[in-house]
Amino acid sequence: MSAYLPVQLAGETLWLLADKALYYPSQQTLLIADAHFGKAAAYRRLGQPVPHGTTDANLRRIDRLLADYPTEQLIFLGDLLHAPQSHAPATLAALAEWRQRHVALNICLIRGNHDNRAGDPPGYLRIKVVDAPLLLGPFALQHEPDPHPTHHVLAGHVHPVFTLKGRGRQRLRLPCFVLDEQVSLLPAFGEFTGGYGVQAQPRRRLFVAGDGGVWALES
Repeated sequence: MSAYLPVQLAGETLWLLADKALYYPSQQTLLIADAHFGKAAAYRRLGQPVPHGTTDANLRRIDRLLADYPTEQLIFLGDLLHAPQSHAPATLAALAEWRQRHVALNICLIRGNHDNRAGDPPGYLRIKVVDAPLLLGPFALQHEPDPHPTHHVLAGHVHPVFTLKGRGRQRLRLPCFVLDEQVSLLPAFGEFTGGYGVQAQPRRRLFVAGDGGVWALES
């Protein structure tokens, strides 16, 4: 398996990345959906015993992607921050330190439903924030998977996963990319985000990511 898989969509070549992101090589653009930075911190403030370190781990994953794929712009397809509690000092400090490592990178956030609740990221992070859709080539970049009248939609929000079934009661849920005729979905990038099960359908292409690779499911 390769760390990326080229696919054709809307007349363009896109790379589906094993690390649950999408690379658009002709635009040198990296797309990430549903990072949900600060989700664990928000749950800890509610008294839930959830793990520490998810923000740092997710930022290190982005570092590796930026090192591996020449990137002029990074676009978040919504839900950058999880909740108002995600503005915790430790979370924002980690984001600020990461931003200093990529000071020349153009970063854009397309507001999602969690961004509307959490509020825009602080100005010192130098992240351009826009409402959907953001048009790029033949694609409408959005958070919600709503059809666009003229462009193929690339969206997040759903956190799609597919369940592989083995013998007996063996089950394995893996994040997946869903490529449909009008609207395609990216998996949630963030750890600790959960997932919504999707099914195979006619003319739907499914690609699962796991164990450092990404591969197509037989239709």
